[in-house]
Amino acid sequence: MKKLILVIIVLVAVGAGVAGFYMRRGTPEPEVRTAPITRGDIVDSVQATGTLEAVTTVQVGTQVSGTVQDLYADFNSIVRKGQVIARLDPSLLQTNIEQQRANVTRSRADLDRLKVSLADAEQKLERAKTLFEKNLLPRTELETAEVNVKSQEASIKSSEAGLTQARSQLNTAEVNMAHTVIAAPIDGIVISRNVEPGQTVAASMSAPTLYVLAADLTQMQVNANIDEADVGRMRPGQVVTFRVDAFPTDTFTGEVQQVRLQPTTVQNVVTYQTVIAVPNAQLKLKPGMTANVTIEVSRRSNVLRIPSAATRFRPTPGIYAALKQEPPPDQRGGLGPNAQGGRSGLPRAPGGTGTTALQTQAPAQPREPRQGSAEARGGGARGAGPGGRPGEERSADGGSLREGRAAEGGRGGFDTVMTPEQRAERRKRMQERMAAMTPEERTAFEARMRERGQGGQGGGRGGFGGGDRPGGTAQQGANAGAGNRAGAQRGRVASTPSITSGATTIDSLFGPLPPVESRGRAYLYVNRHLKAVSLRLGVSDGAFTEVLDGEGLTEGTEVVVNVMLPDAQRPPAGTGGGNTSPLMGPQRGGPGNRGGGR
Repeated sequence: MKKLILVIIVLVAVGAGVAGFYMRRGTPEPEVRTAPITRGDIVDSVQATGTLEAVTTVQVGTQVSGTVQDLYADFNSIVRKGQVIARLDPSLLQTNIEQQRANVTRSRADLDRLKVSLADAEQKLERAKTLFEKNLLPRTELETAEVNVKSQEASIKSSEAGLTQARSQLNTAEVNMAHTVIAAPIDGIVISRNVEPGQTVAASMSAPTLYVLAADLTQMQVNANIDEADVGRMRPGQVVTFRVDAFPTDTFTGEVQQVRLQPTTVQNVVTYQTVIAVPNAQLKLKPGMTANVTIEVSRRSNVLRIPSAATRFRPTPGIYAALKQEPPPDQRGGLGPNAQGGRSGLPRAPGGTGTTALQTQAPAQPREPRQGSAEARGGGARGAGPGGRPGEERSADGGSLREGRAAEGGRGGFDTVMTPEQRAERRKRMQERMAAMTPEERTAFEARMRERGQGGQGGGRGGFGGGDRPGGTAQQGANAGAGNRAGAQRGRVASTPSITSGATTIDSLFGPLPPVESRGRAYLYVNRHLKAVSLRLGVSDGAFTEVLDGEGLTEGTEVVVNVMLPDAQRPPAGTGGGNTSPLMGPQRGGPGNRGGGR
C-alpha cells in the first residue's frame, strides 16, 4: 500500500512538471530588444548631387566667318594667353582689304580735284569783284561767282567725309583680317574642341565656339542642387565631403562658398544651386563628373549618443500586459503617454509619472469653465479659454503656474483645486507686477521671452483680463494689446537683416544656425519592468541622437528599442497596443490608439 501511494505521488509530480513545462512553452514571453548607449561622433548632414565644373571657363569663338585653315591646339593642350590656337582662311578678307584701299585712293583723288576746282572758283570771284567795282560787270555775274565758290567748298567737305568713311572701311577690313588669327584669351587647358580643319564657320548670327578653355583645374567647384526643405540650413563655410564614381574609394572635401537665390523648378520640385569650392591638386577630378555630396550642417565629436529607435519607442498597454506590469497612471485607459503627459510624451512630475490632481484625488472636483481667462505667452496667465489648453498658466517671469499638479509638469492638466476667487487674485497680482515694470525691465523681459521661442508678445496675447474679459478693465486690455504689438514689432525689426549694413552679399547677412535641443523619452528594462527616463536631446543623424541630459544615463546603458509580442498575446489591429513598431505606433481608430504614438 505504501509503495502504491509513493508511485501515485511520483506520477502526480511528474505530471505536474510536464504540464508546467508545456504551459510555459504555450505562453512564450515577449522579446525585449535593447541597444547600448555609446560614445562617438554625430554628424547632421544634407545629401545632394551636383556637377563638377572649372571655376573659370572661357568659350573661344570667332567674330568673322570663314573656313578653318589651321588648328594649333587640341584636347588637353596647355595654352598661354596670346598663343595662336587657330587660323581661318584670309583670302576673302584680303580681297576686301584691297578693295577698301582702292576706295580710299579714289576718295583722296576726288578730294584733290575738288580743291583745284575751289581754287579756280576763288580766282574767278576775285576777278569778278574787281570788274564789278569798275562797273564793267553786272551784279548777277558777281553773285554767280560767289555761289560757285560756296558750292566747291561744300563739295570738298562731302569728299572729306567720303574719304574718312573709306578709311574706316579699310580699318574694319584690316581688323577682320586680324580676327582670322584666333589667340588664347587666358592661360588654361583646352577641355573642348568643336571644329576640324576645313570646316566652315558662320558668325553672321552668333559667334561659333571653337574651343572651351578652363583657367585652372587645380581649383574646381561643385554646383549642387539643394532641396528647398534643406536650403534654410545652408551657410557659407560648411564642410562638404563627396564621392565620384571614377574614384569610389576616395573621399574629397570642399567648402560651401555660395547659396544662390535663383530657384530651379523641375516637375514641381524646387531646388537652389549651392556652389562648393573644391581643391584638386592631384587633378583627379574632371569637369562634368557627378558628385554625391554630403554637407555637414552640424557635428558633435565624442558625445554620449542614444539609438534614435529608442527615442521613438512608446510602450502600449498591450506591452505592459504582456510584461505583467501595471501601466503608469498617464497610460492607463489606453490613452498612451501623450494623453496627459504632453505632445512629446514627457512626464510632468519629476518622478516621471506625470500624475495629475484629477488622477490622484477622489472624487475629482468638477471643472468650472474659465471664460475669457487670459493667455500668458510672454507674460501673464494662459488658461482654458475657448480653443486654449486646459489648466495651463504661466507667471510673468515665465514660471509655471499650472493648477492641480506639479510645477514641472507637462501640458493638459485640469483645474481642480483653485477657486475662481483665487484665480482672480493671482491674475490681479500678475497685472500689478507687469504695470510696475519700467520700460527697460519690460524690454529685457521681452528679450527673455524671445529667447524661449515666445518673443514679441510682451504683454500676453490679449493682455491680462483685457477689455471684455473678467478680471481687467477695457483700458488695461488696450494697454496690454498695445504692448503686445509694440513688442512684436520690435522683435521683427531686430530679427530682420539690414541690407544697408555694408554687406556685399546676401550670405553674409545670415548668422550661424541656432543650437539644436529637444525633449524626449527612453525606456530601460530593469528587473523585467519598463522604466521611463526623460531626456534632453541634441543633434541627430537619423541613427543616433546626442544626449545632453539623461537622468544618470551613462555609456553602456541598455535602452529598449522594441518589444516583440508573441502572436498569441498580440491584440487585433485597431484595438490599441498591438503594433509594437517603434516607427509607426499603434493603429488608429480603436481604444488606446494613442498609447504607442509620440
